[in-house]
Amino acid sequence: MHLDAPQKPSEAGFALEAAVWIMVGLADAPKHGYAIMKDIEDMGGFSMRPGTLYAALMRMERAKLVEEIQTSDYRRRPFRLTEAGRMRLEEDLKILAALASIGRRRLKKRKPSKQGAQS
Repeated sequence: MHLDAPQKPSEAGFALEAAVWIMVGLADAPKHGYAIMKDIEDMGGFSMRPGTLYAALMRMERAKLVEEIQTSDYRRRPFRLTEAGRMRLEEDLKILAALASIGRRRLKKRKPSKQGAQS
C-alpha cells in the first residue's frame, strides 16, 4: 500500500493501493477503462489518471486478478474480476474493515485537547 499521508480529505483515496479501488469497481460488473475511472471517482472523490489505471490493470492481469474481455471494439477494453481477484478483494476488504474498526476505537479513546495538541 502507498503510505504517504494525504494532505486533504479529498486525497484520502490515494492512500489506498490502486488495485483495491479497481477491484471494487469491477466487483459488480465488467467495465472498460473510462467506466472504471468514473466509478472510482464516484466512490472516492478523486480522479485516477489513465496511465495509473492501465499500469495497474496490466500488473493485475499478470497476477491473474483481472482479465480483459475480448470484443470487436478495439477502443473499449472491458476487464472483469477473476475468481482469484474476488478472493483477493475479500481478503483486502477484511483487512481494511479491521483496520477501520481499530482506528475508530482509538480515535474515540483518545480525544484531542482543546488546543489540538497530542499528549
